[in-house]
Amino acid sequence: MSALVHRVWEAVTGPFLLALYLIVALAGTIASATAQEKITVTDLAGRTVQVPHGAKKVILGEGRMFYATVVFDKDKPFEQLAAIGDDLPKFDPDTWSKYLARFPDAKNVPMIGAAASADFSVEKALQLDVDVLVVTLGFYDKIKESGIIDKLEKAGVPTVFVDFRERPTQNTVPSILLLGRIFGKEAQAQAFADYYMAQMRRVYMGISSLKANERPVVFAERAAGLDPAVCCDTFGNFNFGEFIAEAGGFNLGTKYVTGVSGRLNPEAVIVENPPFIVVTGANWSKSNPGNKGVWLGYEMSEEAANKQLQGLMERTGFPELKAVKDKNVMAVYHQFYQSPYHFVAVQALAKWLHPQRFKDLDPQATFKELHQKFLPIDVSGVFWTTLK
Repeated sequence: MSALVHRVWEAVTGPFLLALYLIVALAGTIASATAQEKITVTDLAGRTVQVPHGAKKVILGEGRMFYATVVFDKDKPFEQLAAIGDDLPKFDPDTWSKYLARFPDAKNVPMIGAAASADFSVEKALQLDVDVLVVTLGFYDKIKESGIIDKLEKAGVPTVFVDFRERPTQNTVPSILLLGRIFGKEAQAQAFADYYMAQMRRVYMGISSLKANERPVVFAERAAGLDPAVCCDTFGNFNFGEFIAEAGGFNLGTKYVTGVSGRLNPEAVIVENPPFIVVTGANWSKSNPGNKGVWLGYEMSEEAANKQLQGLMERTGFPELKAVKDKNVMAVYHQFYQSPYHFVAVQALAKWLHPQRFKDLDPQATFKELHQKFLPIDVSGVFWTTLK
C-alpha cells in the first residue's frame, strides 16, 4: 500500500473505528445499568439490605401493600409484581374488583399465601424468579422464626420490611421512599410523600394548640361486627389509635391496651360511657361470611352503610351509651389501617371531632384529589359515615 493510500485509509477508517468503539462501549454501559444494579437500603426493621434497584419481580408479602405501590405507576401498576398476597381479594374484594375492571390482565398476577401465613411457600416464590420479598413490619418476628428470611437469602433473594400498620403516621413516608428506591420510582415516591405530608399537616396545624381537656374521649372498635359474637376489640397507641390522636381526640384504648390492639369487655365500655365512638368496617363477605360489619368501600351506598351502623349500635348496652344517644358515632373504612391513604381518615375524624376548627376542610375532596393525582381508578362508594 502506498503512503498516500495508507494515509487515506487511516483518515477514513479512524473515525469509523472510533465511532464503533464508542457504540460498543455505550452498549456495554447500558447493559450494565439495566442489569439489576444493587443498592443498599435500611428497612423499617433497621436491617441493612442489598436489593435490586428497579426490581422487576417483587412479591408483596401482603397484598394490601398494593395500596402503596400502585402510586408509582398509574398506567402499569402490576408490571413489577411477581406475585401478591392473597389477602387483597379476600379482605378487600371491592378494591380488587375495581382494579380488575380497569386492568383485566391483573387476574394473571400470581396470588401467594401472605408471608406471615402457613400458606406462604418459599419454593413457589423462588419458582417465580423473584427479586425481592416485601413484608409488613408487624410480621417480623413470625417471618424470622419461620426461617423464610434465611431460606430466601441463601437463594439470593432479599427480604425487606415496611410499615403502614403499626406506626403508620411515623413510618408511611420512609416506607414509601424505601419502596420507591426498590422499584426505581424515586420521583413518584417523593411526589406521594410530599402530598401525604401536606395533607397530614393540614390537620396537625389545626389541633397543635389543643389542651388535654379539649380532646374528646373516643372509643375505637376494631373490625366491629367481623365476628358477631365478639365485642370489643380496640387499639392501643398504634394504628387507628394514632389516627385518633392525630385528629385531636383521646383514644380510650390507651387506658387499657399497651400493644397495637387488645380487647375490652362490653362492661368496661359501658362504665366508661365514651362521648364518641368510631368503628372500623369493610366488605368481609369473602373472608367472614355472616359478619355484621359496616361494609365500607368502593361498592357501598350511604343508605346501606348507615343501616349496618345502626345495627351495630343496637348490641347489648350500646343504645344507652352517650355517644349513641347523641349520634356521635362514625364508621371508617377498616383498610385505612394499613394504607398510605390514611390521611383521608385522619381528616374525616378531625372534621367530625372538631367541626369548628376544620370547617374549611373537605376530606371527600381530598379523597377525590388523591385518586386524580395518584390512582388509576375513580372514587365511588362510601368510606366513612356517621350515625343518622
